[in-house]
Amino acid sequence: MRTEIARNLTAHGERSVPAPIKIPPVGEVIDLDASENYFNRELSQLQFNYRVLKQALDTTHPLINRLIFCCIFSSNMDEFFEIRVAGLRQQMKYGRETLGADGLMPEQALSEISRVAHEYIDEQYDILNHVLIPEMEKEGIHFVRRREWTPEQAEWVRKYFEEEILPVVSPIGLDPSHPFPRLVNKSLNFIVELDGKDAFGRETGMAIVPAPRSLPRLVRLPDEICNGGENLVFLSSMIHAHADELFPGMEVKGCYQFRLTRNADLELEDDLEDLASALRGELLSRRFGDGVRLEVADNCPQELVQFLLTEFGLGQRDLYQVNGPVNLTRLMAVTSLVDRPDLTYSSFSPSIPRQIRSKETIFDAIRKRPILLHHPFQNFSPVVDLLRQAAKDPQVLAIRQTLYRTGANSEIVEALADAARRGKEVTAVVELRARFSEAENLELASRLQEAGVIVVYGVVGYKTHAKMILIVRREEGRLRRYVHLGTGNYHAVNARLYTDYSFMTCDESIGDDVNKLFQQLTGMGKALKIKKLFHAPFTLHKRLLSLIEREASLGEKGRIIIKINALTEIRLIKALYQASQAGVQVDLIVRGICSLRPGVPGLSENIRVRSIVGRFLEHTRAYYFGNDDKPEVYCSSADCMERNLLSRVETAFPIEDPELIARVREDLDVYLADNCQSWMLQPDGGYIQNQPAEGEERIASQLVLLERLTGKS
Repeated sequence: MRTEIARNLTAHGERSVPAPIKIPPVGEVIDLDASENYFNRELSQLQFNYRVLKQALDTTHPLINRLIFCCIFSSNMDEFFEIRVAGLRQQMKYGRETLGADGLMPEQALSEISRVAHEYIDEQYDILNHVLIPEMEKEGIHFVRRREWTPEQAEWVRKYFEEEILPVVSPIGLDPSHPFPRLVNKSLNFIVELDGKDAFGRETGMAIVPAPRSLPRLVRLPDEICNGGENLVFLSSMIHAHADELFPGMEVKGCYQFRLTRNADLELEDDLEDLASALRGELLSRRFGDGVRLEVADNCPQELVQFLLTEFGLGQRDLYQVNGPVNLTRLMAVTSLVDRPDLTYSSFSPSIPRQIRSKETIFDAIRKRPILLHHPFQNFSPVVDLLRQAAKDPQVLAIRQTLYRTGANSEIVEALADAARRGKEVTAVVELRARFSEAENLELASRLQEAGVIVVYGVVGYKTHAKMILIVRREEGRLRRYVHLGTGNYHAVNARLYTDYSFMTCDESIGDDVNKLFQQLTGMGKALKIKKLFHAPFTLHKRLLSLIEREASLGEKGRIIIKINALTEIRLIKALYQASQAGVQVDLIVRGICSLRPGVPGLSENIRVRSIVGRFLEHTRAYYFGNDDKPEVYCSSADCMERNLLSRVETAFPIEDPELIARVREDLDVYLADNCQSWMLQPDGGYIQNQPAEGEERIASQLVLLERLTGKS
């Protein structure tokens, strides 16, 4: 059993031997372009996925949530293969290999990814089989295996198979008239060894059984045939037990699970005449892209494994033989099948600031002073209320909003539709290419158009990732603009799971800036002069560089704190290196990918990088610059990645109210003080989880913020 993993993992997955660090002689000029100064982004992303997996071993999380962390790791790895690994394979397939700042070519990166991913996935199944399942057994939650079924349970499973599974399963024998079927991305399938001849005298020897996605992967056994507790059976166990009923008269010699992960990235040309139509066509092909990973049960015979690899055009490094279900993400169904609130996070009620709890309208509250909400600790409902009130308010003339991800049944979308039906001028900039939300966004765009909303799809070639609402209201004979800007999506469910900032203001300059940004998105023309906002792809990157350079000019008096989800943009990393060399103290709170190498003497000795992983997905993006004791704070929709800063529509907005500046700094200080949910990036690329010293108070940043903002610990 390998559940106690060494903490000092390097960015390349090595466990004990750190990557060599070159310490230059005193006075030697450091080459900022040298590849050893940067970590590979894909391997860094794998590291983040591993930190998520480690939460499954953290007993401060409730048991069922630890299982969910194990499932989230699977979901993250699925997307990693679908997008990142698929992208590297595409580079090689079409001869478009590019050398990253870390010096790795795609072939080298894929080899390292395979080695590290195999290690992590082996560890995941070890945790599942030897830690989580035994602990759930102790709590009366049983995953009942075939060998453990009582006669009553076996009979119930037989009836369930005949009534629920057999009518919808389509076994496919493999012979010249039945070629290997096209299998849907990430679907559960079985390869079956057969002996004998069928009714037509065919002797195929092999068949494929796709498990319909409509079937649940976990089924709860009735309490009356069990001896207490919560008893669950895997769909795969049911199919294994009754595979012979799918092939009457033939002998099933073996039945083995497998799952193919395909390239799921969408490639759209920049000169499309109709983006929506093109996207609908691409979505159909996503389910059947090139194979990038094969997961197979570890008891599958080698000849069958090789047959599948050959069929999908994959090699040994793309093969993952696993000791358990091949589709662990679907284990999240436990939360709906098992009623054990004592084994999940306790609920909490997000707070609403006193400023907007009165009987006044939200417009009255915003006019008094700007509002800053920190989700999920503070409620997302004021954002929804802003639109609801705007829809019904006869003084509101127009509403404009960007929509990246909103959810299938969005109150936001309903409010926009209501406003349009009431005769207001409503414009929605819907980003159709929000990854894995494309189909949902096509549907909501149609719904909005039916209600009379003007729907545009932004700018082809530049994803609209900015989070903006603009409301134009007539007040006392003049027009006033109300604005909402956010670091996260307009998605009420995610607002309970992700940390994000929401900012509401009627500042004239910010309102004018947001109006100009909407003009750029919906119309045509030169970039307009913006007063307070930074916006990509035009000014955000340049302004961040200039702010870092300003702190560097202050030397040891400089101070930088940045909280983001990813840091890969090389010019920003170089600017941070130079700030460190000038003596600036730099703290980076980077949830996921980080290509910067911290703590290297002469290069980055004044830079510290930490990652916070806990109950909520850290998603706030905030930039703090000391500015010689006149601090400047910005919140943003953008991460420090080349695509966000140079190839997307993004915003960074200033927080100018002194109390709100102090509040953001207090939030950042809580993250910096975290000594149990934070992981420190080491110079060799390893992450070490912080632990409170003996006698030191335990500080879990998310719990501190939860208690501070809701009164709930």
